[in-house]
Amino acid sequence: MIDLYLLRYFLAVVETGNFTRAADQCSVTQPTLSAGIKKLEMQIGQQLFERTNKRVFLTDAGGRFMPRAKAIFHECNIAVMEMKEAQSRPLLRLGVLSTVSAGLVKKIVTDMRQQMPDLAFEIEDGSEQELRNRLDERAIDFSISLERGPIEADRMTLLMTEGYVFVLPSTTGHVSGAEISVADLADCPMVVRSRCEVLSETSRYFTDRNIRPRLVYRTPNDDRALDMVAAGIGGTVVPRALVEGKTGISWHPLKGFIHARNVVLYHPRYSMSGSAALAGDQLIVYARQIFG
Repeated sequence: MIDLYLLRYFLAVVETGNFTRAADQCSVTQPTLSAGIKKLEMQIGQQLFERTNKRVFLTDAGGRFMPRAKAIFHECNIAVMEMKEAQSRPLLRLGVLSTVSAGLVKKIVTDMRQQMPDLAFEIEDGSEQELRNRLDERAIDFSISLERGPIEADRMTLLMTEGYVFVLPSTTGHVSGAEISVADLADCPMVVRSRCEVLSETSRYFTDRNIRPRLVYRTPNDDRALDMVAAGIGGTVVPRALVEGKTGISWHPLKGFIHARNVVLYHPRYSMSGSAALAGDQLIVYARQIFG
């Protein structure tokens, strides 16, 4: 008999492609996760992963095992969800893209809890793919993420279309909100947000104009990136909403940088019932008001 936590370890490695990130996702140490994967492989009698210095790949046996593991985990999530729905207190499980403004999400939660004091939230951050997988597995009910390709209109609510701005230390003397050109940034070191969805477009924007900024800091954490800009070590490109309420920085539309993103609320593919359905309807209303 296979323990459910071993399937969780396995699917986390598949999802992240990396033992370290999978361990973080499962809130365990890497040796613990590695030992769990080894135990699972011994129970199955097959090697599930090929390991390299940079990434982890599924073996043929792992590829055959993955859909079964997902199905089992999916059914367990459904069972847990049904038990939670049976409780009188409404519960909303919300996934949030890590690059979406935390201030806007905070306002949604605050306003909803004021109007529905019995409402319980479960909130988790993730990448676009992680949130998509968790919606498919019914591990979350809704997600705030980015629109990618066609999708059924009844499964998605557009919250806002958001442009990008270039952020500089306020000590540079540029007036916040004023447009700047690439010529103004020729000598500006770059802070890189490694989870930025327009990272390649940003790089191309500069190289097409014969500018190759010196990279001084790289991080997946948006708040830390903005803190380092405020500290004066360089500048970076961020979605417009991320600069709200930040001190020590100035933000600027970047001349010729036309990229934007659609932030959307993805709905569950299944029917919610009772108090959970009411809370879901309220989430859609509040999200549209706050992001709009």
